Amino acid sequence: MYIKKILLLIVALSVVIGGFFSYYVYNQVFGANTNFETDTVAINISKNDSPQVVLNKITPLIKDVNSFDWLAKKKAYYSYIKPGHYIIKKGSNNNDIITILRSRNTPIKISFNNQERLENLAGRIAQQMDVDSLELLNVMKDNKFLKANNFTSTTALSMYIPNSYEFFWNTTAIGFRTRMLKEYHNFWTNKRKEKASKVGLKPNEVYTLASIVHKETVKADERPRVAGVYMNRLVRGMKLDADPTVIFALKKHTNDWERVIKRVLFKDLTLKHPYNTYQNRGLPPGPITMPDISAIDAVLNYEKHDYYYFVADVQKIGYHNFASSLAQHNRNSKMYHNWVNKKGILR
Repeated sequence: MYIKKILLLIVALSVVIGGFFSYYVYNQVFGANTNFETDTVAINISKNDSPQVVLNKITPLIKDVNSFDWLAKKKAYYSYIKPGHYIIKKGSNNNDIITILRSRNTPIKISFNNQERLENLAGRIAQQMDVDSLELLNVMKDNKFLKANNFTSTTALSMYIPNSYEFFWNTTAIGFRTRMLKEYHNFWTNKRKEKASKVGLKPNEVYTLASIVHKETVKADERPRVAGVYMNRLVRGMKLDADPTVIFALKKHTNDWERVIKRVLFKDLTLKHPYNTYQNRGLPPGPITMPDISAIDAVLNYEKHDYYYFVADVQKIGYHNFASSLAQHNRNSKMYHNWVNKKGILR
């Protein structure tokens, strides 16, 4: 009788212990284990992240690090770490989190515009994705790729249409370039190509002229008129005489891309450089910046008029005064230069 009671007690204790153990395991796996108040948080896992680095990244987001680490080891997560951008929901348990980190790489939105050179673009992309800027730049400048797709080292920037795009955070440099080439062809529809042909320019030439228009005016509603001025000069065989090309030439000549030039001086116009349109007829060798889409479309739909000159309007800041004759332009220029001198803008 006594032995029977002992056996029953042992069985009862086993059941209780087993219950507690089952509850503990269940809680380790399925108990909520997040430590943030927002609905979701994002975590980025890089391709070279070690198990410890991953654990360090996840630690601020969860309450019980040990339970997560225990289950991650049990499920062999650390043996198959996948890079990517992952979204964790508030209230997720360890099992949910590991499942997300294994299979739910979420695309991110990246954006870029107004980049002056490929170097700037590569740096901008590297800030938003898990890609090395130098590797990306080398891929962008690859001569074999450029030649195969009708670009040169001076027109390579033309392939990148400024906009917002969805990418996986861990997209490779070549993957990014391939996608951008596809977006370039998507942008240059038959309709846009036909318009380019009608204005006598190739798509890359449209992009180059648009880069000048973009730099000349920030006002999208004025860009077709500015584009019209440059088209009139091109058709007539005049030099473009575009100040932004002088600024670009000065920076390129000195290799000082951080230089800020607020005012172009007469001596600057004499710089012998391929990008200086005061010294060379026609378009420069390539774009001087990445133009907005509004500037590209402004060239394709440029305003038909008889203006050949323009200068900043001191009464309507941001806009310009346009002129058909040099005499009229000189009068407008005098007002502008008097205003600049009064403001004390020397350089």
